[in-house]
Amino acid sequence: MSSENKSIQEYVPMLAMAGIILVVQIVALLLAAPMAANDMRAFENPDSTANSIFYIIFVLAFTFVLLMAIKRNMKWIIQLTILLAVGSTMYYVFFALLSITNISPLANNAISITVAAALTILLYKFPEWYVINIIGLIIGAGASAIFGISLSILPVVVLLALLAIYDAIAVYKTKHMIDLAEGVMDLRLPILFVIPKHIKYSFIEDSFKKDEGQKREAFFMGLGDAIMPTILVVSANVFLVEKYGIELIAGFITIPAIAAMVGTIIGFIALSMLVMKGKPQAGLPFLNGGVILGYIAGVLISGTPLY
Repeated sequence: MSSENKSIQEYVPMLAMAGIILVVQIVALLLAAPMAANDMRAFENPDSTANSIFYIIFVLAFTFVLLMAIKRNMKWIIQLTILLAVGSTMYYVFFALLSITNISPLANNAISITVAAALTILLYKFPEWYVINIIGLIIGAGASAIFGISLSILPVVVLLALLAIYDAIAVYKTKHMIDLAEGVMDLRLPILFVIPKHIKYSFIEDSFKKDEGQKREAFFMGLGDAIMPTILVVSANVFLVEKYGIELIAGFITIPAIAAMVGTIIGFIALSMLVMKGKPQAGLPFLNGGVILGYIAGVLISGTPLY
């Protein structure tokens, strides 16, 4: 294989990750309306920046619990907690989707519980990379939509800025985020997206190679790297219309939301250029910074209010 072809091949996983982020954003935008119609908001007052502080406190507390569980070799606690969260999020996603049909609420509830439970069991029994990625897409879009309809633009910007600072400290200074990622990697849960380096790759087999000192054969992207910037994309699409009656392009999306999506990808490209050099990088400073700057550019282009 020529060096040029090899260089191009090395960037294919990065293109796949960018595609995953875009899919999460598009699906989250589609989920926002039915979730809002079913009152699936996480916070009662979407304009309160106190919600952002509450979210950060929850993230810190949850991270502490995970680190303690890893340190005490109680990873089953992490696995159980995340599986319950995964099942619950998928239930909300399927309930919201089925609610736009003529199905009765009782039938909707039964089907949503059944499908969410079946997928959660599948994930537990057969955590291959494509199962993890598909379920990751579902819960990533669902979580983004829920928080996007729950927080108006200013609280989201505050949240993303705080999370970017926290992520930078956790990766570059305390390095506990790297320890956390390594600790939960072999639990094979949809807290990350897995991009294989070759078609015959198996995440189930690769999960056990750490003890053998072998190099992993895939790239990994944290689920939060897709969720966090998408929250602003959804919020920009919901609250600008709700507060100011901003026109939707093709009845689907606002200009600031489009610009926020573009900003996310630009931030991801900058992040990828550093990741390809082989060093762990904090993703949220690039992704959150990109989506915020993209949103601001979209506001200036469209002449809409900032928030």
